[in-house]
Amino acid sequence: QVQLVESGGGLVQPGGSMRLSCEASSRLYAMGWYRQVPGEDREFVAAINWSGDATYSSDSIKGRFTISRDGPKNTVHLQMNSLTSEDTAVYYCVAGNRMLTISLSSYPYDYWGQGTQVTVSS
Repeated sequence: QVQLVESGGGLVQPGGSMRLSCEASSRLYAMGWYRQVPGEDREFVAAINWSGDATYSSDSIKGRFTISRDGPKNTVHLQMNSLTSEDTAVYYCVAGNRMLTISLSSYPYDYWGQGTQVTVSS
């Protein structure tokens, strides 16, 4: 069973930055992040393939968030800059090992982390 361990999260002021990390117990084809606000559907945020040469991100975070991958450590990072209150959500690390030729924004992730709360507030 694959384990995903998230770190980071917490409270940050508007305009601030925060970094989320997720370490997987094994190397996986695709890793990324979703987020969810209470009462709303989960939203795709960003994802990256195992070689790190293909990344996908939602329009709402482009130019502000960057996803990267540390291959030897099976770890993915989400650097979040210029945060606003609309970024407040629970962020979930996701991963999958099926090599599918589809966009990682539509990828059927098999593994989900426990979630980490990100709150943007003054």
